[in-house]
Amino acid sequence: MKLDEDKIDDTVLALLFLSSAGEGRAWKGFDWDALSRLHEKGYISDPVSRAKSVYLTEEGLARSEQLARALFGKAE
Repeated sequence: MKLDEDKIDDTVLALLFLSSAGEGRAWKGFDWDALSRLHEKGYISDPVSRAKSVYLTEEGLARSEQLARALFGKAE
């Protein structure tokens, strides 16, 4: 099966937002390839470090919130 890496990246970015509680710091317990792609896209800090977390950039925080609402939000 071929996978759409952009959809995977969007989902991981949305989950990073949810785990960050909107603060911009999130645990990096996701697929390393997806985290690397998100870093290359400018959405998170470099995941290759001893730290157990990454920081969402300003752009990453805005996009991750938008994706979290679109993917996981309920209509009111």
